[in-house]
Amino acid sequence: MTSENTPIRAGVVGIGWAGQQHMAAYDAAPGVELVAIAGMEDDVRAELSERYGIEATYRDWESMVARGDLDVVSVAVPTFLHAPIAIGALRAGAHVLSEKPIARTGEEGQAMVDAAREAGRVLEVVFNHRRRGDIEAIAAAVEDGTVGRPYHARAMWLRRAGIPALGSWFTNAEMSGGGPLVDLGVHVLDWTLHIMGEPRVTAVSAVTHAELGPRGLGGAVGGAKSGADSAYEVEDLASALLRLEGGGSIMLETSWATHRATPDEFGITLYGTDGGADLKVEGYAPSGELTLFTGDGEDAIDTPITAPEGRGHGAVVERFLEHVRDEASWSQHDGSVGLSRARIVDACYASARQGREVRLDENGEILGD
Repeated sequence: MTSENTPIRAGVVGIGWAGQQHMAAYDAAPGVELVAIAGMEDDVRAELSERYGIEATYRDWESMVARGDLDVVSVAVPTFLHAPIAIGALRAGAHVLSEKPIARTGEEGQAMVDAAREAGRVLEVVFNHRRRGDIEAIAAAVEDGTVGRPYHARAMWLRRAGIPALGSWFTNAEMSGGGPLVDLGVHVLDWTLHIMGEPRVTAVSAVTHAELGPRGLGGAVGGAKSGADSAYEVEDLASALLRLEGGGSIMLETSWATHRATPDEFGITLYGTDGGADLKVEGYAPSGELTLFTGDGEDAIDTPITAPEGRGHGAVVERFLEHVRDEASWSQHDGSVGLSRARIVDACYASARQGREVRLDENGEILGD
C-alpha cells in the first residue's frame, strides 16, 4: 500500500459505460492516478487512454493485474468474470471495487470475500442507487425516527422493453447468473435493506417468468449484442416475498420486459409504525417523486420532498477510496454486504425452481439445500 503522501495507483478492467464511470471518478479524485485500463475494444481503449493520459492499456485483465503495482482495481465487466478478476487482483495486493452483483452466485461471492480476508484488502460492491438523493432522504427519515420502525416495503424496478441485449451474455444463464432479478433486483434489494436498517432475511418465496424474451420480444432499443450468441435462458420477470427477522417483510418485483405502461419505473413504498414514504422514479429521472407520510386522522400530513440529485458512481468511488486510506477499517469492508445480497438472490431462484418457501440460516445460506 502506498504511503500517505503517495498517490493511489488505480486500474480499471472494463471499458464500457460502467468502467468509464469508474475512470471518471478516479480521474477526479485527489491523490489518485489512473494508470491502467483493460478492455477488448481497441478503438475505445485508445480513446480513453488519450482522454485520461493513461500510461498503460491492456487487452486482457491478467496482464494488467500481473503488474503488481496497482493499489486499487475496479471490475466493470460481465458478471461471470467478477470472481476471477477480483480474486486475481486481491491476491496481487490490490483493493477491489466490483460492479454489482458481486458474482453469479453466493458461492462465487464467498470465494471473493475469502480472498479479500486472506489478502487483508478491501472488497466492495457498487450499489450506486443507495447514493441517490431520494433514497438517502428516505434512509434519513428512518434513521431520525420520522417513520418509526419500518415493518413492510414494496420495492420494484419494472421495464416495458428493456432486455439489455437479446442473445448476449445478459441472457445466457451461465454467464449472467440470471435475468432481471440478479441484474436490477439486486439494486432494489440493496436499497430496501439499506433503508430498513439491514434486517436479516429469514425466508423467501419467489416466482419467475419468461414469457417475452424466449419469443424474441422485449429487447431494449439499441441494445448491443456482445459476448455470446445465446438462446434466451433467464427470466424476464421475478417477484418475491421476503420475511425479515423480527416480523418485517419486503415485496420485491423486477422485470426486463412486461406489457405495462411506459416509461420504465423504479421505487419503493415504505410502511413504518409512525409514518411512511413513497418514491416513484420514472424514466430514470435523477430525482424522483418522493412523499413522506406522518400523523394520523385529521392530523395526517403528506410532505412532498424535493431531494437533491445523487452522485452515483462518483460517491461510491469516493467512499471506497476513504476505506482504502483507512487501514484500520479494512477488515470491515470485505464484500460481506454484496455477498449477503447474492445469497438472498440465490434463495429467490431456489424458491422459484422448487415452488416453495426457502428458509435461510443466520449466515444467509439456504437451510436444507
